[in-house]
Amino acid sequence: MKEIVLLTINAKWIHPSLALRLLKANLGSLENSCEIIEFALRQPLSEKLAPFLSHNAPPKIIGVSVSIWNHLATIELIKELNKIWMDMEGPRIFTDFHGSEFKRPIVVLGGPEVSHLSKDAEILKYADHVIRGDGEIAFRELCENILGKPHTETLRHGEEGIKSAYHLYTDEDIARKLIYVESSRGCPFKCEFCLSSIEKKIHEFPLEPFLADMDILIQRGVKTFKFLDRSFNTNIKRALKIIEFFLNKLEQPPSLNPCESVRIRGPSSLSPCESVKIRGPSSPIVPFTVHFEMVPSLFPLELLQALTRFPPGTLRLEIGIQTLNPEVSARIGRPSNPDKELAALKFLREKTNAIVHADLIAGLPGEDLASFGRGFDALWEILSDKHGENNQNQLEIQLGILKLLPGTPIARHNKAFGMHFAQSPPYEIIENNAICAVDMKRIKNFARFWEILVNRGLIVLQNKPIFEKFMKISDELLACFGKNWGIDKNELLERANMVNF
Repeated sequence: MKEIVLLTINAKWIHPSLALRLLKANLGSLENSCEIIEFALRQPLSEKLAPFLSHNAPPKIIGVSVSIWNHLATIELIKELNKIWMDMEGPRIFTDFHGSEFKRPIVVLGGPEVSHLSKDAEILKYADHVIRGDGEIAFRELCENILGKPHTETLRHGEEGIKSAYHLYTDEDIARKLIYVESSRGCPFKCEFCLSSIEKKIHEFPLEPFLADMDILIQRGVKTFKFLDRSFNTNIKRALKIIEFFLNKLEQPPSLNPCESVRIRGPSSLSPCESVKIRGPSSPIVPFTVHFEMVPSLFPLELLQALTRFPPGTLRLEIGIQTLNPEVSARIGRPSNPDKELAALKFLREKTNAIVHADLIAGLPGEDLASFGRGFDALWEILSDKHGENNQNQLEIQLGILKLLPGTPIARHNKAFGMHFAQSPPYEIIENNAICAVDMKRIKNFARFWEILVNRGLIVLQNKPIFEKFMKISDELLACFGKNWGIDKNELLERANMVNF
């Protein structure tokens, strides 16, 4: 095992961490002394411990990226690793730059979740160092100090001094996972529920080197580009340049002949020309998909027109509506223009091939169940097709529950609006003075069944308005099964069709 290990627990196996790759790429002379280990949230603890048990000597430094979703799982893992390290026999491992001897690796925590935790948070008990905020340069300097290495001159990649890390995506990542990219970091808006509201500026990575990296990833065969930019369309000119780049790549004719179009893995008794059946015009091959998160109020005509050029299956848009109540939006510092936002969504549905994923948040201060339901129905009206039937290929309403992320200013409303949150991750709201705890649980149950039934296309709903009706459906499903997870799909579908009257 190498001297430095970068570790995280991803939400799913298909979600590789760009953050870890950026840390490794910016280690300078220490990059070759570093390895990345990633786990999936649902992996059993024994599998997460296995890589460390299979080596006689542990690393000297472990850097752990912590998020809201892996917080508790990270505590579990670090606690068990700490027991293993302290039970090890033999000489102490090394001496740090203060002259202190350590029998176990030095643990460095970073990531959005630990950047604003209180000093008495349990996870910090297992950390020797915590990096708050951007970590690329800070982590490298810390490692150089701990290991007694000479400082490396910052490897420049624009004014931020950050070297890109896309070359660290493996062939397996490219072939089987989503590929995360970022052209900018930060957000200009101050929505109080979001960690970006406490950041002071936006970092835009130099465009030409970024597009050159994207070109290489396309050549390597990336299937899904998922942009991490919090608000991709805040700089319209820049956004259009990036969109135009991907459109040009999508519009280029295939360069492979029929005999070269697919490489078959493993032995085959067929000749090259017999090994592949070329798809005809009725089932076009999608080269790749691009996923952007966009601000709903910033869709000038030139941007909308550019989005109409994406072929079917190549564009996903995440649109953060959050609330259609202007009074609530103003209260939490979020720009709002419901008419303009809904008009943009209508255009996207009618004139583009985009798969639209619209977000709403339940539990915002001062928004009651009736107001939230009206917002949900307004979205449903716009995103349903003109015949009144849900177009499953283009519509997703993601119903989220308000979370009190550590450090976010939404907490200033707690007293005035009676807001009570869970104390452990993911810090979801329990109740407020507009929505009682019982109704908040009903909304959470609604969100779960909406995701697995409607967003995943198991049932088609034609009713308008829909919120109150589906609330009753989800209530009945919970009463029937006693849970909203681990249900046999066929049984769920049968019961859902029975109650979908």
